[in-house]
Amino acid sequence: MRVVIQRVSAASVTVEEAVTGQIQQGLLVLLGIEDADTLEDIQWLSSKIVNLRIFSDDNGVMNVSIKDIHGDILLVSQFTLHASTKKGNRPSYIRASKPDVAIPLYEKMIAQLEHDLGTTIQRGIFGADMKVSLLNDGPVTIIIDSHNRE
Repeated sequence: MRVVIQRVSAASVTVEEAVTGQIQQGLLVLLGIEDADTLEDIQWLSSKIVNLRIFSDDNGVMNVSIKDIHGDILLVSQFTLHASTKKGNRPSYIRASKPDVAIPLYEKMIAQLEHDLGTTIQRGIFGADMKVSLLNDGPVTIIIDSHNRE
C-alpha cells in the first residue's frame, strides 16, 4: 500500500456535485492498493498514519499526532499512486489492484483507521470520478509505502 498524507486545515470530496466526505483540521490520505497488500500492511500503515507526529505542539514544533489533536481523516482511493513511468510517457497502472481485490482492502483500511483513531473517518467513493479540494497546512505532505519501510 502506498499513501500520500497531507496535513490540511480543510478538505472535501465531491462526486457528481454531492459532497461525500468533508473534514476540517486533520489528514487527507490518498491510498493506492496493489495485489501484494495484506492485512498486515493495513494494520502497520493505519498505526503509522494515526500516530505520525506532524501537528504542531504548543511550542510550534511538529510533535503531536492526529489522535492527540482529535483531528479528522479523509480517505480517498487513488490507483494512480502505483503509476509506473519507467517506459514512455503514458503511465502504466499494472501494479494497481483491480476493484475485486482493492475494494475489500479499502474497506478493511477504513475499518482499521476508525478502530485506531477511535472515530468515524470521512471518505470518497471507490472508483468514482472524484473532485478533491484541500487547504494544505504547512504545507506538510508525506509519502509512505508499506513495502518500503524506511
